[in-house]
Amino acid sequence: MAAYRRGKKPARPGAVSFQLAAYVMEDALPTPPAVFGYQKLMHGHWRLLGNTDYGDCVWAGAAHETMLWKRMAHREVTFTKESVLTDYAKATGFNPYLPKTDGGTDMQRAASWRRKTGIVDAGGRKHRILAYLALKPGDIDELALAMYLFGAVGIGLKLPNTADGQFDREKPWSVVKGSRITGGHYVPGIGRDKDGNIIVVSWGRIQRMTPRFYKRYSDEAIVYVSVDALLHGRSRSGLRRKQLIADLKALRKPKPPVPA
Repeated sequence: MAAYRRGKKPARPGAVSFQLAAYVMEDALPTPPAVFGYQKLMHGHWRLLGNTDYGDCVWAGAAHETMLWKRMAHREVTFTKESVLTDYAKATGFNPYLPKTDGGTDMQRAASWRRKTGIVDAGGRKHRILAYLALKPGDIDELALAMYLFGAVGIGLKLPNTADGQFDREKPWSVVKGSRITGGHYVPGIGRDKDGNIIVVSWGRIQRMTPRFYKRYSDEAIVYVSVDALLHGRSRSGLRRKQLIADLKALRKPKPPVPA
């Protein structure tokens, strides 16, 4: 069995102030088909991006999401272990020569970094998101809708020890009685298969998880409004984008002084 690193810090309920449910137009939303996903566009070329050596799963996942969005928009982008670790280092203070600094990443803070600064690809180009929105943890219907609308969703998991063996055997992650939590992990959710399993990317390849596993172990999930995918006409989103942009602008405005 290979050494599979985790790297997601514990969820902070309410850390992401915007909720997806508040910005979707229900009458404009499609119903996700039973089977969907763009994973075939990648031809299996995901890469480990350092996550068997370091706890950079949040940043490896961000790279994987951007790679997929670019393919959806008929473009190419390359990320390497070095480029991903550069973001991990700049955003968290990680130093590969100081093991104690390899403490993982908070999902909300990483999402904020991706919006304000952007992640860097192998050629030095930055890729930013427009916004990010929280999903209800464990809500399988909202997850399916978000994956279908936006192509990828960042899923935070409290991963049990049984996940490593199931991954090695190429079995879906499923709930096993008596398993114990061994750390937080981040995976991009990108679709649903014919058996109803959620398709995710972890440790350099496609993995699947059962809906029950998601409901049991997911403690947070974030959907990203991607400049790479959404703004190039590839989204089927019923998102209230104008309202979201207005709210984002309001967040940036300086607060008025408190009267004396």
